[in-house]
Amino acid sequence: MLLPDLSSIADIAPLESDLRQLRYALHCCPELAFEETQTAAMVASRLREYGYVVETGIAGTGVVGTLRLGSGARRIGIRADMDGLPIDELNTFDHKSRFSGRMHACGHDGHTAMLLGAARHLAERRRFDGTLHLIFQPAEEKGFDSGAKRMVEQGLFTRFPCDAVFAMHNHPGRPAGTFMFRKGPFLAAGDRVFIRIIGKGGHAARPHLTCDPIVAASSIVMALQTVVSRNVDPAKPAVVTIGKIAGGTAPNIIPGEVELSISVRSFDEDVRRLLKERITKLVHAQADSFGVTAHIDYAEGYPVVTNAAAETDLAIQVAKELVGDANVTENMEQLMGSEDFAYMLQACPGTFLRIGNGPHEGGRSLHSATYDFNDENLIVGAAFWARLVERYLQEYRARGSMHS
Repeated sequence: MLLPDLSSIADIAPLESDLRQLRYALHCCPELAFEETQTAAMVASRLREYGYVVETGIAGTGVVGTLRLGSGARRIGIRADMDGLPIDELNTFDHKSRFSGRMHACGHDGHTAMLLGAARHLAERRRFDGTLHLIFQPAEEKGFDSGAKRMVEQGLFTRFPCDAVFAMHNHPGRPAGTFMFRKGPFLAAGDRVFIRIIGKGGHAARPHLTCDPIVAASSIVMALQTVVSRNVDPAKPAVVTIGKIAGGTAPNIIPGEVELSISVRSFDEDVRRLLKERITKLVHAQADSFGVTAHIDYAEGYPVVTNAAAETDLAIQVAKELVGDANVTENMEQLMGSEDFAYMLQACPGTFLRIGNGPHEGGRSLHSATYDFNDENLIVGAAFWARLVERYLQEYRARGSMHS
């Protein structure tokens, strides 16, 4: 049952037209990692208009808006990501990207618009007691040296202390306006491996005078298929995917070098170490057997997204109040995707949740050239953030710390 003193979807509904126009403005002008200057300027301008104290230039293009009300000591952070992806958009609607080679193919335009909607509503209602930090993060899609990592390393939670931090991502394949949660490990750690196989090139008609790196690389690709199936406990999820193989220029030339790029996903730190050890040893052993040399750059990426129990319980409660029990999944399956919000969760307890974006059909698959954020989520997502902030900084002030 909706409580009268906390924000509801109906309270946010008058902002729908403004939030749609805001999202369209963001969608048509996407910016890549650490280049979100116009996006950051738009965010900062809106926050100042709403009455927030605004800090810019955090991790380059990051923005934090702060609103303090009353005398409450509790502090909450809400994060939205801002960057687009290097993809040529194939959509034909009016708000499609105006720039070739970049688009909002992951919904960060929607995430930003939802949080700005909540920011405006919370500033107008002024029904909480404590400190709200709205974190608009650059470069979630960077992969390494990402926006969240840089923000934390540059003192995000020292400059803007939070008792809890939250973030949301849209989820194609589930109905719009539904929410999904999971306590503990939720999204996988994501590592990348870049391998150069150095052989001896030559004429295709004289292979005996070469050390063929293509043959060696092919054997390595097949051998890597056994890393998970024959080394990792079947009860512990892990994935090793060879996403790129590149080498050669013509059918009659044996090249001197081949490159492999690999994505490695896991949830367990022991499994993560095991994967690195086995991949490294296997690649070198295979290369030696073909008389070639392997150079390995094993880059450890985002850590596991691990949600704290108390903060997840609170978020689940808020979602149920907002959209009803039937539209909330409390224990979603683990996802093999990765998310740099993990760095923030390592520094501050909180939770990362998903909001359904509708069916995959109709161009709503993430990182697709025909993707578009579902506008039905703008009001629901903004209402969720507003209600969560009010719950955390209103009701819980009387009950003391969630961790006491």
